[in-house]
Amino acid sequence: MKKVYPDAAAALAGLLKDGMLIMAGGFGLCGIPESLIKAIRESGVRNLTVVSNNAGIDGIGLGLLLDSKQIKKMISSYVGENKTFAQQYLAGELEIEFNPQGTLAERIRAGGAGIPAFFTRTGAGTMIAEGKEEREFDGQRYVMERGLVADLSIVHAWVGDTEGNLVYRKTARNFNWPRARPRSCATAFMSTSALASRRWFRTTSHPA
Repeated sequence: MKKVYPDAAAALAGLLKDGMLIMAGGFGLCGIPESLIKAIRESGVRNLTVVSNNAGIDGIGLGLLLDSKQIKKMISSYVGENKTFAQQYLAGELEIEFNPQGTLAERIRAGGAGIPAFFTRTGAGTMIAEGKEEREFDGQRYVMERGLVADLSIVHAWVGDTEGNLVYRKTARNFNWPRARPRSCATAFMSTSALASRRWFRTTSHPA
């Protein structure tokens, strides 16, 4: 399988389709796979469900896909700095599934480890638990959360090799490396690489 591509559009060729679930790395605007987001926008795919810590800001990051109304649903822990997001949500044009940040991180990790669901005390007995199974363990209430598995993960790494092994640097490690695991295919943008200054990689595998 070819794993190194000359640009973001080539790395995503044949992977994108309407209605898919995409995980996007980054925390705020730190370590976001910006070139891949732009390529997704140019592809024109629609009705996307996107799993991300946040929704970018207006005109930057995932905000680009919100501007073009390509996102149908966001699964996030924070979306407070995007006016377009708020407008679309209030107009009924966008769905949101809020998760406590630790729960979101664990849902992603669980998906990558092949764990379909887990119980957590976070959110038990609150609005977060509405419609979800709750159980009691050792006198404490827990809510069941499902692991997340994506059709595609897009991440920003620092260094990669021709086999698709990735290294993440400093704060850009954040949500990038967990998102490269629970997917059917991951596409990564390198800020630097062992090969050249900029490369796009594609790695295909399944959760453990």
